[in-house]
Amino acid sequence: MTRRVPTSRLARGSKLGAVAASSILRSQQTRMAMLGRSDEVRARMAEESTIRAAEQLVTVLGGMKGVAMKLGQMLSILDLDLVPPHHRESFQQRLAALRDSAPTVSFDDMRAVVEKELGKPLSEAFVDFSPEPIAAASIGQVYRATLHDGRIVAVKVQYPGIEAAVRADLKNLTMFAKFWQTILPWVSPALIDELARNLEAELDYFAEATTQQKVAEQFAGHPFFVIPASVPELSGRRVLVTEYVDGLGFEELRTLPQAERDRIGEIIYRFYVGNMFTYNEFCGDPHPGNFLLAPDGRVAFLDFGLFNRMDADHVEFELACLRAAAEERGDDLYRMMVDRGVIKRDAKVTADECIDYVYSASGWCLNDQDLLITPELASGAFLLAVDPRASEFAGIKSNSLPPEHLFSRRADFLTFGVLGQLAANGNWHRIAREWIYGEEPATELGRANQVWVEPQT
Repeated sequence: MTRRVPTSRLARGSKLGAVAASSILRSQQTRMAMLGRSDEVRARMAEESTIRAAEQLVTVLGGMKGVAMKLGQMLSILDLDLVPPHHRESFQQRLAALRDSAPTVSFDDMRAVVEKELGKPLSEAFVDFSPEPIAAASIGQVYRATLHDGRIVAVKVQYPGIEAAVRADLKNLTMFAKFWQTILPWVSPALIDELARNLEAELDYFAEATTQQKVAEQFAGHPFFVIPASVPELSGRRVLVTEYVDGLGFEELRTLPQAERDRIGEIIYRFYVGNMFTYNEFCGDPHPGNFLLAPDGRVAFLDFGLFNRMDADHVEFELACLRAAAEERGDDLYRMMVDRGVIKRDAKVTADECIDYVYSASGWCLNDQDLLITPELASGAFLLAVDPRASEFAGIKSNSLPPEHLFSRRADFLTFGVLGQLAANGNWHRIAREWIYGEEPATELGRANQVWVEPQT
């Protein structure tokens, strides 16, 4: 049985409302039922209530797609302690389905989107088009097809009515702000605004095709990045056609030996974080569904809907803060953060607290030592940065982070989260010194990249 993605604000809002209402009701019922029970029974009932609420949240997010699915993807990367520890693995597997499994939208409905967008029957555009989706995205799903010239391609098609669904989600996320911040305190107004701005851009697949083609040309022949070229002549606002790349998905990567996971982790880090500081532009949507390990050992990066270019001054500010924290120059860091508006001039924040805050959020690339990244490390850093009021950094307000830095910090934390899910190990500081200080590469991958860069300059 297939179904359409609900698009009206009322339909989608009722789903979110049902989660909110049942969560509150379940909490009240649990408290009433606990009266007179033993501590052991009360603990078990509270745990069961928490698990049921979390499972319902996963079900609703997965069924809604759009912004809600995007939040679900973030939850699947960052282990935010929503369920008890012994249930966490199964809960994370449920969340992983939001990024990996294709939804059950009818192929006839998706075919209609393609044919309307291209203005021709499917058979005229493709010699073969498999009706079974090979992947799902937050606003569409992906099919494998063959062009008349023999090229095998991936065809990303938007869900029918997804634009209206995304806008409905954004309104409802605001309406249920108090509920979201009860169970997901990091879903702040600033985060919702940032998602709104960038998801509006992500709805335009033709713009994404143009961006992806540019990045593919930029990294053509790279020793460990693969960017599939787009096919602009067959791409439109709601359809994106790119070269098809075969490779291992994230769950398969997690089973590889540690040394191979470390190598892949460094490649992911260099692509999502290193490129931002090297080229002042970056892909802002790091999550496990957006890359594959190609047969030749390179990593293919697949999604460019949330691609961002930063002003060089903003990039330099972030590098200057990292240098100041690494060098224990607290007074300089405090002054820069005040001048940039990250902290208020009258806030009761000391220079040492500024250093501690930056280390808490970015210590993984500031400590000169090997560090095995775990989901707990990634999630802890994320929560400290986006909701410091819940920690010892209460003087640093999360909503003061200027918009030009919010997107880059989100990309950084999600990269950290992906590496935590991969359990990658490395001296991330030695890698980062290439762009923090302009030093010579300290790793084999860094040296391979340098050899590739030199003829380009």
